[in-house]
Amino acid sequence: MDYGLKSRIASILKPNNGRGVMLAVDHGYFLGPTEKLEIPKKTISPIVRYCDSLMVTRGVVRSSVDPNFPVPIVLRVSGGASIIGEDLSNEEITTSIKDAIRINATAVTMSIFVGAKYEHKSLVSLGHLVNEAEEYGLPVLAVTAVGKELAKRDARYLSLSCRIAAEFGAHMVKTYYCDNFQKVVNSCPVPIIVAGGPKIPERDALALTYNSIKAGAAGVDMGRNIWQSQYPVAMIRAVRAIVHSNYNLDQAYKLFQQLAKGQPQNLNKGNFNQNRPFGNRPNQGKPQNQNKQRPPQKQGQKPNQPRPNQPKPAVQPSPAAQQPKPASQPTVPAQQNQKTQ
Repeated sequence: MDYGLKSRIASILKPNNGRGVMLAVDHGYFLGPTEKLEIPKKTISPIVRYCDSLMVTRGVVRSSVDPNFPVPIVLRVSGGASIIGEDLSNEEITTSIKDAIRINATAVTMSIFVGAKYEHKSLVSLGHLVNEAEEYGLPVLAVTAVGKELAKRDARYLSLSCRIAAEFGAHMVKTYYCDNFQKVVNSCPVPIIVAGGPKIPERDALALTYNSIKAGAAGVDMGRNIWQSQYPVAMIRAVRAIVHSNYNLDQAYKLFQQLAKGQPQNLNKGNFNQNRPFGNRPNQGKPQNQNKQRPPQKQGQKPNQPRPNQPKPAVQPSPAAQQPKPASQPTVPAQQNQKTQ
């Protein structure tokens, strides 16, 4: 594997543990203005700093992601069918590799529909995409889509789909969690990332994350289960704690609850520049009102001294002191039997 390909994969799946948290915001390419993703920039801005990569379309990259604070982009390059159309499997490549390079995408992604009406078209498109992407050292993430047939999400079908994607040359595969998921992982020779799927209760989504990682998945690609939550920042941080800090389900859910207490509901706005991990730019804090007049001093009172009988201001705790402290060495319990979707 070439250096460029390795380094791009390493920015998506961190080399210290081979895991990653991908944030999916590409739903509009077939769902349109999905609930709480109506204005992508407001949805993305508060939570993008907590993901390792962003799955997105070129239109949203250019309109809603700040290039001054870049995040690894996994660029959706397939499409052609909508949720109100006859068949979601009727997709083709819609974005060129050259445009992916102009966007500075870290990887490209497309869906395959094994067993569907347009199976042949999607698999051949995957082969062509891998051929072209390899010339430029771009990794390819194949998504084992099932269209509207969610009943297909069992170990036998997903093992078949993931293995075919890997055989066609995909460097990573995104699929669904299911019972006996370890069978799916063991049968696929490339890293597997688990899709979040439709919105479910937060604890269930965290259970899905925990069970996926414990079964051998390299990470999760969640969208609706993060930004459709009433507390999206708390949710993505709890997901991240499982993936990168080995939190178990109870610890992660407790962290979510603690973080949610100090976070406004439906948080979907904020200054993008102030939410990247690089911190604020110089002079971007609260403006200093240097022209504010001081109250007149009494005769005999020294400058900068508090006036008599003036109450001292209450000392506010630092932001760090207000943050909950997770267990330093969380223990991972035995496999839970909780069924997830």
